[in-house]
Amino acid sequence: MKKLVRVLGTLVVLGIVALLAFIFVPVQRTGPVTQLASDFKPATGQGEYVMRAGDCLACHTNEGGKPFAGGRAIQSPMGTIWTTNITPDKETGIGNWSLDDFRAALYDGVTPNGTHLYPAMPYENYRKLSEEDIVALYDYFMHQVEPVSNKVEETRLGFPFNMRFGLRAWNWLAASYEAGFKPTTGQDEQFNRGKYLVEGAGHCAACHSPRNLFMAQDGIDETSKAFLTGGEIDGYTAPDLRGPASGPQKWTTEQTAAYLATARNAHSAATGEMMLVVRDSTQYLTREDNLAIATYLKKIGTAPAGNASAALATPVVTETEKMLTDAKADMPLGPRLYLDNCAACHIVSGKGAGETFPELDGNSLVTAKSSKGLISVILHGAELPSTADRPMKLRMQGYDKRLSDEEVAALATFLREGWTNKAPAVSAADVKAVRDLAQH
Repeated sequence: MKKLVRVLGTLVVLGIVALLAFIFVPVQRTGPVTQLASDFKPATGQGEYVMRAGDCLACHTNEGGKPFAGGRAIQSPMGTIWTTNITPDKETGIGNWSLDDFRAALYDGVTPNGTHLYPAMPYENYRKLSEEDIVALYDYFMHQVEPVSNKVEETRLGFPFNMRFGLRAWNWLAASYEAGFKPTTGQDEQFNRGKYLVEGAGHCAACHSPRNLFMAQDGIDETSKAFLTGGEIDGYTAPDLRGPASGPQKWTTEQTAAYLATARNAHSAATGEMMLVVRDSTQYLTREDNLAIATYLKKIGTAPAGNASAALATPVVTETEKMLTDAKADMPLGPRLYLDNCAACHIVSGKGAGETFPELDGNSLVTAKSSKGLISVILHGAELPSTADRPMKLRMQGYDKRLSDEEVAALATFLREGWTNKAPAVSAADVKAVRDLAQH
């Protein structure tokens, strides 16, 4: 009995020692993946370009706030995470960070004092950044960004998520792969450039990949079948990018590149978070880089060769179009609301008008698993950003004052079931939840 007690006591002591080591032993920070020349200087504009590719401005700038001064609320399943001030202010920003500190935040998700960053910061993806781009980005923030004194609200999540040392174990599961980008052997330069932007700086998987049991991205590259097959962000569905019915597979590479550059193409228009991505990030990429992204997405898709083009080229008169064209007096509420409020722009065929009014037939927002995005657009409208190629802003009005919850539900249900769409119905309670959320 005494021997058993001694053994158990030893195990308890070892467990305590291991826990203390887990909490207090400093994290091993990842060094440079390549050694640059001591006199290396980033090319003019390189740092700002990497910042745009990484979409740093969108997350680290609060609505109405100064660029990169932080304070934007990021909603997560664990609670609200407040983004940090990444201006070179020495008191409230990153002005005292060394290049090694900066790299550790991007690669390892840790601050200079060893605090673990929450993975709202996509360091899972930024681990693929090259040393050249990290140095250029550091140089940009330290020498080209205006310092802003702004002490942001501290993130306070509930137990156990407030125990940040637990992220150390999460990192072992999610971000333990070797840092640096690995091009795909046998693919050309364009494919691998697109791969680098999608997997690394662009961190597309942070939204467009499902999460696994540990809330990590399900795969960091195309070797995972789940990679870029759709995810969820703040209750909104981020669409699949690889399946046969997805935009990048149905569209030509030129149309996908146009969408990235202008938030619109012949078939669709960006809304919600993707509109912000175009506004703050992808419109600033070169045409060659947007084409590289489109090419990469097309090549890792699962659509049969030639299937997408044939589907786009074959017009079909659906039963929904016939019903809307006939417009009988006893027409149900949903299609009647569509004729009264939507058909002038989106047409009875649901095909809209290229680069102006997006298609509703086959639209990923309309048929998404969650109806929250569609309901939000109907209630509050949507706006396409001004971009270099398409400087005019286009706005769809909202119908929150005009339509009741029951009417919005009927209209949304019609859209999700009309033409070739096959998605579940929307209830008035679904609409009320989105309406109430906007009022808080």
